[in-house]
Amino acid sequence: MSKRAVLEVIALDAEDAVAAQAGGADRLELVADMAADGLTPAVETFAGIRAAVDISLRVMLRLADGFAAGDAAGVDALVRTAQRMRAAGAEEFVLGFLDEHGGPDLAVVERLVAELDGCRWTFHRAIDRAADRDALRKQLADLPGLDAYLTAGSAAGVDDGLPTLLAEIARRGEPGYEPQLLVGGGLRLDHLPGLRAAGLDAFHIGGAARPGGWTAPVAAEAVREWREALDA
Repeated sequence: MSKRAVLEVIALDAEDAVAAQAGGADRLELVADMAADGLTPAVETFAGIRAAVDISLRVMLRLADGFAAGDAAGVDALVRTAQRMRAAGAEEFVLGFLDEHGGPDLAVVERLVAELDGCRWTFHRAIDRAADRDALRKQLADLPGLDAYLTAGSAAGVDDGLPTLLAEIARRGEPGYEPQLLVGGGLRLDHLPGLRAAGLDAFHIGGAARPGGWTAPVAAEAVREWREALDA
């Protein structure tokens, strides 16, 4: 029997978190401001969610829209944010920054990872905007704690990215391809059978957990539909 697939759900607050856990989520990605595609939540929001649920939480480290870390002041602010989240008890994170050439911004990523002190983290969908995905993976391969890439295989979403996802899962275990592929970005239930058959075993949903849209909370029944589809 294949192992249980990971289901990660975006949560904006404790209400979302409780519903996601009730529906069968294994992990939450904690963000704020989905109009900017997800920024770092307040420390108080993290603390409230941590008190409300007992599943894994990954906290977004991102202070502005886009995939550039910004100027020196912006990078310093990111570092302080990481320090505050660690002090509040955060143990897992999500981050990812690109330089002006579309490569990983190694100076920024390495500085943040140093603050995480071995915590596990996901490199998020910046990989889908990278100039060279393979090169990015190899440049990040030795960073401590990196255990997942959140990706649709394409900036346009899973429909366009399916060939890339299938090619990358076939390389699992090669240098740079050890982290888990966490599929998200335009993911639909009808994608799951083919992705599961290919060996993909981690999935990320946001809007799909909110039938009422982003102004409505996560619905436990929507998450449960995904949990049951993954477990089928």
